[in-house]
Amino acid sequence: MIFLTFIITLFHEFISFGLSKTKYTKNRREFFKKSLDISIVSAVIATNAKAIDNARDIELEVVDVKIKNLKLPYTIVQLSDIHIGGLITKDFIKNLVNKVNILNPDVVVITGDLVDTKLEYAKPALDELKNINSKYGNFFIVGNHEYFHGVKPIIDYVNTLNIKTLENENVYIGEKDRGFYLCGVYDRFGNRYGSFKPNIQKALQNSQNEPTVLLAHQPKFIEEINTQGIDLILCGHTHGGQIFPFNFLVKLQQPYVKGLNQHTDSTQVYVNKGTGFWGPPMRLGASSEITILKLSS
Repeated sequence: MIFLTFIITLFHEFISFGLSKTKYTKNRREFFKKSLDISIVSAVIATNAKAIDNARDIELEVVDVKIKNLKLPYTIVQLSDIHIGGLITKDFIKNLVNKVNILNPDVVVITGDLVDTKLEYAKPALDELKNINSKYGNFFIVGNHEYFHGVKPIIDYVNTLNIKTLENENVYIGEKDRGFYLCGVYDRFGNRYGSFKPNIQKALQNSQNEPTVLLAHQPKFIEEINTQGIDLILCGHTHGGQIFPFNFLVKLQQPYVKGLNQHTDSTQVYVNKGTGFWGPPMRLGASSEITILKLSS
């Protein structure tokens, strides 16, 4: 709230400076100055209120994705960066699960940063994820925040919730010879952590010459690998910047901030803006989202 107020105050100062340089009479300048003060205070209140409301409201993002040689259409629901802990509670997850189940997905994927507190505190909310329904299964990859709170216990517990953690491995989704490979890697933070490191070769094993979707938490990971043979990469991590103008700072660190991006002629990258939030319960210019990816040939 202080940051947003500071940004708006900067605009106030620029405009005030401009008014002081006009040829208006003193009384006229004072009138405009008071009007500006009232407008800025209103803008501060409205902007912060809107940012808080945006964090509570999850939008559905429907994305059509063409996958070469895909024999049948499939629907993937992507969740990301939920950050269970603090203000992301059991009720939030229960409502989220209800929304996902209404969509009747073929597959549900969670692309990292699911847990952002000690596992013992996260369990009541995590347990709600048992109720996610999908045709071919629910899958999870770790994000960088899982490493901060005990990556191995989190993986083990998530695996008890009708969710399969993809640990540098893949599964085949759909009917035999008419589906696609879903691959998942550990987060690139594992290289700094010293274990649970991403291994793209292992994750893609036996998936050659088949439609392939990769789950990788950070978009930056694609700069470290050869994406040939990967049709679609699903990422999170960026939160879409979460609060304007942080999206410009995120762009300096990540190749993509949000949405569907054509990375190469054969590889597309989709970046989910995050289903929850990190830090303050605020979003401005980057709504929370549940992504519905409709895959077709």
